[in-house]
Amino acid sequence: MSAVTTQGSTTIVQGVVLDKATQRPVIDVIVTAYDKDLFTKDEYLGIAPTDAQGRFEIRFDSSAAGDRFVGRRPDLYFTVLDGGTLLANTRDNAIHNADASTPDIVLMADLSNDKMRGLLNPTPAPGWVGGFAQSNPAFAYPSPDLSSLPILGNRENIPLLVRQQKVVWPEFSWNSVPDGQDKKRCYQMFAPDISRLGYTAEGRVYSIICPQQAAVAPQLGAMNVEVTVTGNRGWADEANRTLAADMSVQGRIWFSPSAHERPMVKRLLGHFGASGLPFPSTKANAIIVKTSLPGNPNQPLFPLIKGQTDRFPVPTFAQHNDLAFTVGHLDVEIGAVTKTGIAKVDDFNQAVLDIFNLAAGNMLKQFNVLSWNVWFTAPDLVDQAEWAAHAEYWRTSLDADHGSPDGEGSPARYLDGSPFKTVETIEEEEEAILKAWMREHMAGHPGSFWP
Repeated sequence: MSAVTTQGSTTIVQGVVLDKATQRPVIDVIVTAYDKDLFTKDEYLGIAPTDAQGRFEIRFDSSAAGDRFVGRRPDLYFTVLDGGTLLANTRDNAIHNADASTPDIVLMADLSNDKMRGLLNPTPAPGWVGGFAQSNPAFAYPSPDLSSLPILGNRENIPLLVRQQKVVWPEFSWNSVPDGQDKKRCYQMFAPDISRLGYTAEGRVYSIICPQQAAVAPQLGAMNVEVTVTGNRGWADEANRTLAADMSVQGRIWFSPSAHERPMVKRLLGHFGASGLPFPSTKANAIIVKTSLPGNPNQPLFPLIKGQTDRFPVPTFAQHNDLAFTVGHLDVEIGAVTKTGIAKVDDFNQAVLDIFNLAAGNMLKQFNVLSWNVWFTAPDLVDQAEWAAHAEYWRTSLDADHGSPDGEGSPARYLDGSPFKTVETIEEEEEAILKAWMREHMAGHPGSFWP
């Protein structure tokens, strides 16, 4: 089959990704095709992962590419990403007027700086004992009941950890228009190894490290969000690659250090400080958002169970069957902001949350359900000092403006792979939210705060 073919109104592009250093196929990386345009914005065409032979196939509507008025075929170029790490970009060597005569497409990926590949553990570490999953019949699938286990703090039992599974691919999803129709569902991989499952040699889970992310608004700048694990219980069974755990979490939002340099944030921080009121300038003072089991706001525990979620379609670019050891999923419903009892502070916190949701596609909108498909690499041994350092790093990383130590996550995308876009009116809506709060709580002084 030719590299570029047309079937009806569909164009099909096929190719292979090879390791630049070894010439071997590169499995499970994301290839995105674009139509290069010198005068307007390049056109996104399609996306696909590479298979076990390093091959990819991208399909797109033929009318989406090229110039319909002069009959030009697309000037194809590609990016190759592993999570958020760019391995190749062929824009400077685009395929001009790509058609059936286009030769084989071979993309050379530079893996030399891809930290994510170094996280992969091809086989389980020795020392697995097992047995905890079978110690109580209630633990068994299809409906694991873990209620006989106490909910444990997430950092108190690190000395008991012997084995771990790293979440190399934390695939996150949420509906940016929470109408239940998944029309604007977003998919985004968080930073690799940001989450881990820690347990004993017998398989009793004692710790789960949690994810973090950020979003940027025009006036307030970068705001951090963390889904903080506050308790856990569960088991892992390496023999059959399954797991079951219960978790409780809090959503936390606070301003990143870079946001503190924004004129608006400086003014607000000074005003709150002069009034002796709490301001979400650090994680310790973060806005706290309640969470629960989906559909049950009175149940703070929700399960992490085997397999991918069946709540929505999962695109191939968010699946990792060729490399992952196993996969589990969890779903959590967003609740209300925790009140401080101070109307000025509570209204401000709600305003910040509303602005965060503008920038992040309603990620933490009340009643929205956040979902993770967590893809694990093969089990490894725990170095308890390293585990504690890793947990501490991620606990404080966003406060210190650190980047990910093991590579970045992917950009947010819709089901068809096209990039997530914030609302076009975000700047106007952010301004309206802030001014409404100022009119309510600044006694006629909003003008002095606006840049």
